[in-house]
Amino acid sequence: MGKIRFKFIRGEQVKYISHLDLMRTFERAIRRANIPVRYSQGFNPHPSIVFGLPLSVGVTSEAEYADVEIDGELAPPVFLQQLNSQLPEGLKVTDAKESGAKSNIMASVAFASYI
Repeated sequence: MGKIRFKFIRGEQVKYISHLDLMRTFERAIRRANIPVRYSQGFNPHPSIVFGLPLSVGVTSEAEYADVEIDGELAPPVFLQQLNSQLPEGLKVTDAKESGAKSNIMASVAFASYI
């Protein structure tokens, strides 16, 4: 299939976890949801997930983005449903679409708005 770009909410319940812990949470949720994610090659393979710009600890968000490379076939609505069933309270995937972008998601960010 390729790549799925998803949008998620980081709520009040998880605003005090670090970016690294957030990444681990998504890795575990993807593994528990049996989503066929592509892994890096090498001695210690990691799932191929790239997050957008990290937020500071203590900040909530209504729109954060990440890319995940899928190894096989998986429709974005199925991805969204399976992943949400495994995420803790305070994290919710709100949108998922196939991404044909060649560039990294961090290179795609043009601006951010903070309130």
